[in-house]
Amino acid sequence: MRIDACTRNTVDRVSHGALNAAMLPFPKALLSMLALLLFFDPSPVSARVVRLEITSRQEILNGRAFGLAGGFEKVAGKAHFAVEPANAANRIITDIDLAPRNAQGEVEFASDFFLIKPKDMARANGTVLYEVSNRGGKGMLGFFNLAAGSPNPETEAHFGDGFLLREGYTLLWVGWQFDPPRRDELMRLYPPIAASSNGPIRGLVRSDFVATKPEFFHSLADRNHVPYPVADPDASGTQLTVRDAVEAPRQVIPRSQWQFARVENGAVVPDSGHVHLNGGFEPGRIYEVVYVSENPPLVGLGPAAIRDLISSLKYQDNAALSIPTGMIRRAVGFGISQSGRFLRTFLYYGFNRDEKDRKVFDGMLSHVAGGGRGSFNHRFAQPSRDAHPFMNFLYPTDIFPFTDVAQTDPESGLTDGLLNRLAPQFTPKIFYSNSSYEYWGRAASLIHTSIDGKQDAPIPPNTRIYLFAGSQHGPAGFPPTRGIGQQLSNPMDFRWAMRALLTAMNRWIGEGSEPPPSRYPRISDGTLVAPEHLHFPALPNVNFSTRLHKAYRVDYGPEFRTKGIVSIEPPKVGSAFPMMVPAVDADGNETAGIKMPELAAPLATYTGWNLFNVNSGPTHEISSMAGSYLPFARTRAERDAAKDFRRSIEERYASREAYLGLIAAASLELIDQGYLLRQDMAEVAKRAARHWEYRTRGSSD
Repeated sequence: MRIDACTRNTVDRVSHGALNAAMLPFPKALLSMLALLLFFDPSPVSARVVRLEITSRQEILNGRAFGLAGGFEKVAGKAHFAVEPANAANRIITDIDLAPRNAQGEVEFASDFFLIKPKDMARANGTVLYEVSNRGGKGMLGFFNLAAGSPNPETEAHFGDGFLLREGYTLLWVGWQFDPPRRDELMRLYPPIAASSNGPIRGLVRSDFVATKPEFFHSLADRNHVPYPVADPDASGTQLTVRDAVEAPRQVIPRSQWQFARVENGAVVPDSGHVHLNGGFEPGRIYEVVYVSENPPLVGLGPAAIRDLISSLKYQDNAALSIPTGMIRRAVGFGISQSGRFLRTFLYYGFNRDEKDRKVFDGMLSHVAGGGRGSFNHRFAQPSRDAHPFMNFLYPTDIFPFTDVAQTDPESGLTDGLLNRLAPQFTPKIFYSNSSYEYWGRAASLIHTSIDGKQDAPIPPNTRIYLFAGSQHGPAGFPPTRGIGQQLSNPMDFRWAMRALLTAMNRWIGEGSEPPPSRYPRISDGTLVAPEHLHFPALPNVNFSTRLHKAYRVDYGPEFRTKGIVSIEPPKVGSAFPMMVPAVDADGNETAGIKMPELAAPLATYTGWNLFNVNSGPTHEISSMAGSYLPFARTRAERDAAKDFRRSIEERYASREAYLGLIAAASLELIDQGYLLRQDMAEVAKRAARHWEYRTRGSSD
């Protein structure tokens, strides 16, 4: 173990009153010895946290107490790691043998970290809740605490109702992505670059995009992320194509008509991170650039950083963080969308086993990931790329396998499962939770059906699957507004149920208490159907389409599965896997899954799909991550005038009190079943009352 000056400086920066007070009477030489002992790691050279570089430490809300957990503090800085390439736990990292080594033969890297913890860890609940940062951000306080979002939470609004803190969780974020947008306070990974003895490594990179308005140049990155720069603009295979649908033929645009450039002060200037088209990019068409880049970072060190910092908190003393050994006994991983797909990928590669053969996460909540994984551990990976019906096409996101239990794809002959690389002792308890959108836009049905789509797939005992019926990727605000879709966005709020599921997970891994049973649509009972058999009702001024996002059999080259090397761009595309969607009732509301009280006593039809409006995309395509809110008429006369066959609000509910009584009954049922916390019932009722006023009086009060 190496103790360097930076480590000693880190010790000096630690603001820990009890430790400082205890040291006051000692001579300076003895103080230095004690500091060395505090940060000495007696373990052999292996995957570990080498040092923590703490840059800030601050009391939260001036020491305000959160229930029995007391006061909290936040600690931020950079974690420095070293991994041994020969260790079996690290052989899964793409290009690990091509990374530079230090004098000890290790691969070094670093990540930002951000920690919120009880000041007195004896008052904590023993669980670290780690959120996979979505594109470098922090979302779990907004999600579980109903708080205002912030990359550096400081105010009352940033901590919302304090739920996670009152429950005593230690909250952690670790940078795992090397290419988030260039903004301060985003969490980042700082990986080394892979190189061969022959010099820089080059490879193919693909960038596709759909412009929503006329433009002459576009970033090669996904959205506002950092792109891989072009290494040789004239390299063989470089091309720009355009097409009008995912499966439509590509039209090659002559090389003389486009450049790697951008427009600056009215002039076209060379730029290795942008593509420029002389005539401009037309809205609504799919443009795709294939080019050669070089110097790939070791993207797979992101999962390793998470693995090793979680293991350090669970199994070692962390004096710099004031977390003694044994204070963190359990770890739960939580991820939304991209981050949920990251957790599925983390499991697939086997990162939940550390270098010392110890389990990392005890539980995982993979939320709105659908059937996806992602570009989180291959050469020239773009971690931000995902998959939607009309955005980010054919990246390694919705690819086989999809289910925890192994299946054989009859077309490719491959046999695989999401948990195949993890021995039972390293497999965590798992919750897969999805909104309705994931069945339309993220291939969610594939996580619980057979490959041929003819029967339900077996679910292992350590896994639960939940659908939040009638919801979109992330709840829209209330009152609902129109976004990129033709209809109002779906405001169905399932965060209350997610608080209950988090509590259930913590009890499952801590006490062995069984969580609520899975609730998702099934082929066997007719609640999961092919989209062409959905029979969605014809509603006035509502366009419906069975065009949903497809997951294809995709070939990225012979070394993709074994070495993480993409050699075919664009990939060869085979047939699509059969995908299915939740069945609906006569109103168009889904019949399976967890029904929040506002769906159990509905004032509208809630869907997981919403076709693009004319300003946002092709109007026959499902818009990205949006669902629809299709309100019932207030009165019989109003629905007759609109030719809406759905019963009006006045026909369904005798009074406001009758409606709220049904909301209360539905809430109590969810509480009894474990899908809602009793402490949240009053807020659920308050939201329902506001919804009633909005729909019956046209106000949101």
